[in-house]
Amino acid sequence: MTVLFSKKCEIGLQAVLYLSTEQEGGLFNALQVSQKVKQPKEFVSKVLQILTASKIVGSKKGKNGGFFLAKSASAIKLIEIVEAIDGISVFENCVLGFPECGDTHPCPVHNTWGKIRDEAYNMLMTETLEDLKSKSFDKIATL
Repeated sequence: MTVLFSKKCEIGLQAVLYLSTEQEGGLFNALQVSQKVKQPKEFVSKVLQILTASKIVGSKKGKNGGFFLAKSASAIKLIEIVEAIDGISVFENCVLGFPECGDTHPCPVHNTWGKIRDEAYNMLMTETLEDLKSKSFDKIATL
C-alpha cells in the first residue's frame, strides 16, 4: 500500500521507468506498456496521455505509433511525474488535513511527518529516470 501516491501515479512512475529502460527513440503502444506494468490498457493509456500533455512522454499517432520519453531520462526528475499526475499538495498540506497545521500550530504528527515529507520530496527532486534505470530493469521484469 502506498501512502503518498495514487494508483494512477504509481502506474505513471512504472510506465516511464519502463520507457527509460528501453532503447532511446523506441515507440511502445499502450498495450505493450500495460503488459509490462501489468495494468489495464485503458488505464495505462489515460496515464500516458496525462504524461504526454505534461511533455514528459511523447506520442506518435498511427498504425506504427506509440509512446516514448519526450526528453532524455537524465532530464526527467521523479517529481515531474508525481506533479503531473497527483500534484504536490501532499508535500505542502497537513497529512491529517488540519487547515491551520504549521510550525506555530502543529498537528499531532507535524514534526514527524515533516521530516519524512521533506526527505521524500528531496529524493523526488533529486532522482532522475536515468538514476533509476539500472535498478528498474529487474523490477520491471518481475512486475
